Amino acid sequence: MNRAWLAIVAAVILLPVVLRHAIATEIWIFAIFGLGLNLLMGYTGLLSFGQSTFFGSAGYVAGYLLKHYGTNVFLVLGIGIVVGALSAAVVGYLCVQRSGLYFIMLTFALNQMFYFTAYQWTTVTGGEDGMPGVPRPSILGLDIHGPLPYYTVVAVLFLLSLWVMKRIVESPLGKILQAIRENELRAEALGYNVPRMKLAAFVIGGAFSGLAGVLYAMLFGIMPLEAIGFVFSGNVVFATLIGGSGSLYGPVIGSFVFIWLSEWVSAMWARWPLLLGVAFVIVVLFFRGGVVEAWARFWAWRAAHGAPAHAARADGPR
Repeated sequence: MNRAWLAIVAAVILLPVVLRHAIATEIWIFAIFGLGLNLLMGYTGLLSFGQSTFFGSAGYVAGYLLKHYGTNVFLVLGIGIVVGALSAAVVGYLCVQRSGLYFIMLTFALNQMFYFTAYQWTTVTGGEDGMPGVPRPSILGLDIHGPLPYYTVVAVLFLLSLWVMKRIVESPLGKILQAIRENELRAEALGYNVPRMKLAAFVIGGAFSGLAGVLYAMLFGIMPLEAIGFVFSGNVVFATLIGGSGSLYGPVIGSFVFIWLSEWVSAMWARWPLLLGVAFVIVVLFFRGGVVEAWARFWAWRAAHGAPAHAARADGPR
């Protein structure tokens, strides 16, 4: 196990000790959400402002099944993943027909369509009030109503999601997506079906977002309307950029920073978005790779400045 995985496992263990369980749980849910977006934005080079479409759709379907039918939690998680993937397939099929600004606007426009459908379909979604009363059923007879048991379930699913995403980005598919990000025309010239590969990235990202949406609905016992809105999509974009898009661990770091600021710092300082804005400006101007790049640069600088001093000590009088 490398250092990054050790640090993440340590964070999973320590986070509920230093933060409220609900905040710690939300961090890992948001990290799963960010992993899905990062495959699109960081590895394929597709900026999507519609990721909450898949998150919210899965959350609403899961919430409805849990609330009205008491469906098994494993089945609900599976359905949520499928709903996220299917909605991403529909949206992605339309969006990959265009590129650049038109692609971004299509993701935004389609997200608005889903948002206003949820807003108007009050008999199912609850409209502006959201869908309250989403229960948190037991898993294999184990009660997960308590904050710590539910945190444990979410943390395990997060680690599993991170491992799966690592396998995806290191697979031939992941390498092709990175080739598309670097030079789409060259990838096409090499014989890759670029639109199909982009659609595959959409579907996989949507599946991760769907899982996060189901866990989010069960965490708070409600599926709010905002969770399917474009602001929610923007939040995960900000978090991923701050952590470092194109890095496996960037969304994880970004989720911690974003949720910590929004849930903990906001309780002490209402103008906390100023800090988020400052962080975003610093990232855009100086660290395009986010916190991950800043960390790598620090260690490179430390190695460059520490090596001569170490050599001087080694060559000194004995």
